[in-house]
Amino acid sequence: MPELPEVENAMRRLRTAIEGKTIAVVRTLHSSLKRQLPPAKARRLRQRRVVRVERRGKHQLLHLDDGSALHAHFRMNGDWIVSRTDQVPDRFTRALIDLTDGTRVELHDSRALSALSFHTTAASALPSLGIEANDDSLDAAYLSNALSRRRGPIKPALMDQKVIAGLGNIYAAEALWRARISPRAMAASISKLRLVRLVDAIRAVLSDEDRPPGRYTDSTDRHRFAVYDREGKPCRVCSTPIRRIVQAGRSTYYCPKCQRS
Repeated sequence: MPELPEVENAMRRLRTAIEGKTIAVVRTLHSSLKRQLPPAKARRLRQRRVVRVERRGKHQLLHLDDGSALHAHFRMNGDWIVSRTDQVPDRFTRALIDLTDGTRVELHDSRALSALSFHTTAASALPSLGIEANDDSLDAAYLSNALSRRRGPIKPALMDQKVIAGLGNIYAAEALWRARISPRAMAASISKLRLVRLVDAIRAVLSDEDRPPGRYTDSTDRHRFAVYDREGKPCRVCSTPIRRIVQAGRSTYYCPKCQRS
């Protein structure tokens, strides 16, 4: 799944390609997207100017000049391709946004799980979201309050978008390893001191300096991470084999020695 840094980079490419321009036509090419954005709603996008492109968590919003918005979410495998209207779309393109200047933006998704929908107001396009994972105001006090009534373990709590918007499975695991916090630790029981370490770790794994370049693809890339997808491999710090457990239906990787509590 594209993580927050990858979605941010994709959004910036989209913004450069589309912001300030006028939509000629939007077409959905896959049945799942046709259900989300039927032709009648797609027609409402014609001749609308894109005034602003925004990211909230992993959601992307194209704000239009009449106050409406086009919402996009990559889900497991989506991305944007910028091309031209006179070019043949990629075979995995699921939707097209053609602009009046000849620019085309393609929603590319080999698994066809991405979301694309029209909303009369931008406010109605988004679910309830917490603070952005890369927001400077994210601190231990915020996390302490957000986690105080949580009864489950910390890893699934961090991935709840109502707690932190945009933090996904890979970087939640990496941040917990950096902070030396067990993914099994009860969220409400984590001390302020450890939450300070956790906030610092979240910032580190999402930073351009520390984050490995590019998008994670498969197990051949497992060397890019400290724990994620490295089950049985030695911990970078103590050489203890990395373990894998399942939490809330997702794989969690951790070091049983470095992350004891």
